[in-house]
Amino acid sequence: MSTPARVWLVLALLYALFFSWYTSFGGPLSQAEIAHFSQVLEDVASPPERMRTWVAFMESDTGDDFAMLNAIHFRDTPTRVPGVEPGDTSQDVMAKYALPFLGKALLKAAHPVMLGTAAAAPMDIWGIDGADEWSQGGLVRYRSRRDLMEHVEALRDSMREQADSPIHIHDFKIAAIEKTIAYPLDPWYQLGDPRFVLALLFVIVGLSAQVGWGRRV
Repeated sequence: MSTPARVWLVLALLYALFFSWYTSFGGPLSQAEIAHFSQVLEDVASPPERMRTWVAFMESDTGDDFAMLNAIHFRDTPTRVPGVEPGDTSQDVMAKYALPFLGKALLKAAHPVMLGTAAAAPMDIWGIDGADEWSQGGLVRYRSRRDLMEHVEALRDSMREQADSPIHIHDFKIAAIEKTIAYPLDPWYQLGDPRFVLALLFVIVGLSAQVGWGRRV
């Protein structure tokens, strides 16, 4: 096998590995899974109105990836809970929640698509009370709704395991945030899909190796 052929083979294998990790092949949630995760939500004492929203979210599953749009307004000073040190800002406290959360989520190909600090007050508001001040906005991509629900289940299990501990990372989120809104987008689109970008990069590498080998021979 020639060197260019070996390069193309390695690139194809690497891309197949990445694509299989980054893409959900499980299909929509089954009724059994919806019932199971509904029980998980009840275990974490989700309010009835939120329960209906979560169940509708699961029942409308497309099986594809989705993005969660978040708007956050931080407290002027974080609520003092165990683990919050004197002098910590709300952003510092939020990081104590977000970094472990995103670290675990990344294992299932969930990641921020964009994050940003509010540059000014909202430029357009109507039909919403109390939405005239925000601190930060972001968009997080999830591989599937199943992945998100499994993350909620893992959070419930960790809360049970740490029931006797004075600190749980979810407490940091509550201590840091004064108000927030989050809702899912599905279908959604982004020009910078890593599967597309990586495919282009590998094609460039493969063609470069092929051209370079052709010049040598």
